[in-house]
Amino acid sequence: MSFDLVFFGGTGDLTWRKLIPALFQAARHGKLPPGGRLLGVARDERSDDEYRRFIRERLVEVDSAKRPTDDEFARFAAQMQYRRMDLSRPDDYVGLKQWVDARGADTVVLYLATSPHLFPQVCEQLGRVGLNGPNVRVVLEKPLGHDLASAQEINRVVRASFAERQALRIDHYLGKPAVQNLTALRFGNALFEPLWRRESIANIQITIAESIGVGTRGDFYDRTGALRDMIQNHALQLLTMIAMEPPASADADAIRDEKLKVLKSLKPFAAESVGRDVVRGQYKAGNVDGQPVAGYLDEVKVPAASRCETFVALRTEVQNWRWAGVPFYLRTGKRLASRDANIVVNFRPVPHPIFPGTTRANKLVIKLQPEDGLELHLLAAKGTGSSELLSPVSLDLDFDKAFPSERVGAYERLLLDAITGRLNLFVRSDEQEQAWRWVEPILEAWSRDTTGPRPYVAGTWGPPASSALVARDGFVWDEEE
Repeated sequence: MSFDLVFFGGTGDLTWRKLIPALFQAARHGKLPPGGRLLGVARDERSDDEYRRFIRERLVEVDSAKRPTDDEFARFAAQMQYRRMDLSRPDDYVGLKQWVDARGADTVVLYLATSPHLFPQVCEQLGRVGLNGPNVRVVLEKPLGHDLASAQEINRVVRASFAERQALRIDHYLGKPAVQNLTALRFGNALFEPLWRRESIANIQITIAESIGVGTRGDFYDRTGALRDMIQNHALQLLTMIAMEPPASADADAIRDEKLKVLKSLKPFAAESVGRDVVRGQYKAGNVDGQPVAGYLDEVKVPAASRCETFVALRTEVQNWRWAGVPFYLRTGKRLASRDANIVVNFRPVPHPIFPGTTRANKLVIKLQPEDGLELHLLAAKGTGSSELLSPVSLDLDFDKAFPSERVGAYERLLLDAITGRLNLFVRSDEQEQAWRWVEPILEAWSRDTTGPRPYVAGTWGPPASSALVARDGFVWDEEE
């Protein structure tokens, strides 16, 4: 199968930090279909060779395991070309159409690794010149909009040029191996599904924690914040994967239909419940990994009086028969105690404990970063006779060790799926809009709140109110156990 993969924003950080290394890994693993061309598109004037040198120089900054040797890069770079384009000039799209048509590849993937405000303009121009045929797919990076209205406008313009099956809204968390295995864990095994309901599960916690600050992206982050940056997309997508009903098949739309039902079943927020069930915070100076770090207001390009949240914790429920009454806790933040992303399923304790001192219940930990894997926490006997006690033990599945030759990174998986047309791990427009519809009451309540975010010391797990949020139900965050 021949394909053309075009990167709008071909010299941007996302392209050279994530996308090109992911494609190289796919080629190294023998998974990239033969007959492919990679085209970088940007405003700068440069030749193909100059673009290849530009990429080669920047690949020294990626993880050493993903860095190509000179010979590997030479073979890979033979597929790479560059084209200067001003995305505001209609004639430049005509030239791109001619470049694509001259070869007539089986599949054309147009990856918009640009600022989202350019998506409507680019999609309109692609449709105008006819770069939207049935063999064309357009990939849209997040954030898709700033609120519900802007997301709907982006989708309206995209739908005017592309069918829904051609528009691939990417959420790289869905490409992580542990997330891909969620459907296999639940629907490919008989063990968990009978327990995957309110009668057996006490609560579910989803954490996406970062130890880094905003770096040099202070101006972007200050317009976005943790709720838009992480909760509206990544965290809610993880929640849908955990909570959805068994789909009728593995077909993309069957899975996405069930995810949409979860989003529509989420308990809606009102002004009162935002104050009770949502905690927002902003980091101040502290220590991370033993090193002093600045507070958010002292970061580069951050306004001195910013009220942007760098931390969010919230409590919600899925209002259906399976999950009624089970709290779901979502949490994300910058400058937290560690870089850690996981989903913790806490099971209810046994109904009648017969062992002395037994206080721990079973839990399943789905690890997303820094490693991918599963941990099942159980209790086992320690000692004999009347002094018999139970101690916690865990069954640990490390996907890297279990499948050493089969591991595929998130962007590698999603790029391969975009090329082959597998849509299961991409977000449909109605999912995306429903997620915005659910978070908008929080944004509106915050816009009227004069108190602003709660401060927390960098290197901790956020404001104390986050712990109180969970403690109100008689639970604790996983790392506090």
